[in-house]
Formats: sequence, structure tokens, C-alpha cells
Amino acid sequence: MGVTDQLKLVLASGSPRRLALLNQVGIEPDLLMPADVDESPERGELPRRLAQRLAVEKGRIVAARAREAGLEAVILSADTVVAVGRRILPKPDLREEAEECLRLLSGRSHRVFTGVCVVGRKGRDHTRLVETRVRFKRLSRAEMDDYLDCGEWRGKAGGYAIQGIAGSFVVKLVGSYTNVVGLPLIEAVGLLSGEGYPVRAGWAELAQ
Repeated sequence: MGVTDQLKLVLASGSPRRLALLNQVGIEPDLLMPADVDESPERGELPRRLAQRLAVEKGRIVAARAREAGLEAVILSADTVVAVGRRILPKPDLREEAEECLRLLSGRSHRVFTGVCVVGRKGRDHTRLVETRVRFKRLSRAEMDDYLDCGEWRGKAGGYAIQGIAGSFVVKLVGSYTNVVGLPLIEAVGLLSGEGYPVRAGWAELAQ
């Protein structure tokens, strides 16, 4: 039995965006296993450290669950944080939270950090932290209201999804686009490859 048959990939996330990004490059996780962690920042914690810490916590939690289930697998986890300066923006569930995010983002630059973690078969974790700078145009009151009405912001870091309607707000992006979507592909694929996962096995099917 070859590596492809034996080695499983578990995505420690229920995010359809992260799954779609992996599928885009021919990777299909064997299991989706979201990790339930408290995503609140620690006192004085900076955005970059929060993204990396949560990615590692998610990966380790799911790796432990996989081991308990007797599953030989590589675990991929990630966490995305949007920040204006040192201020970490929430993943809003309430309209008022989303409106505050839009006010902070309107006409300004912000940073998107994603921590990526791969836990290998031997239980060791390897991480990367990716940063992208994004600038929004100045939003009118009508644009804010219409965006808030559409509900796309719900549960998204910083209250927006760049691959959706909010993509029309972006004036400039410096760095990885897939990082802003939620999973920087170069880093994720590189980490998986380093753990022996056959990242190119699905390429032939994509070309058909």
C-alpha cells in the first residue's frame, strides 16, 4: 500500500473557503474536523501571535482526536486575524459589531494575518505566519448599510470576505490573496509536502 493510500489528511476547520482553496489545487481532505477553541485574544496579545497560537492549538487538538480514533493522518489547521494597527477585529455575529469593523476599515489600510499549522504523523507541528496588507476605499453610508443588510459579514474575520461582495471595496492588496481568503496556499502546500503528503496527486484530475 502506497503513501497515498495510507496517509490521510484532516482539515481542522469547517470553513468552506479553506476547503475550496485546497480543492482549487487538487487537494481533497479525507476528513473535516473543526476544532472548538476559545478564539479570544489573551491580554496584550498581538494579532500575529494570536493567529499563530490559535492555528497551533487547533492543530494539536485535532491531532489528539485523530490519534484517539486510530487514524494515521496529517492535520492542517489555520486561523485568520484582521487587525487595524494593534487592534484585533472580531468575527462579528451582531450587526453592530460588523458596522464598527466597517467604520474602522473604511478608507484605511489594515493587515490580515493567517497562522498555518501542519501536525505530522509523529505529532510534531510546523507553522508559518503570513501577513497581507489590504486597503479599503472610503465607504459611503449607503454602501455600509447595504453591505450590512446582505449579511455576508457574519462570522468573517474583520466582518468581510474578500472573495465576495467586499472584494469591490479593496483598493490595494500587498501580499498573498489566498491568505486574505483564509488559507495561504504556498505555505499550506509547502508544509503538507514537507510531511510527505502527496500534494500533486490530484493534479491529473483537475486537468481533465
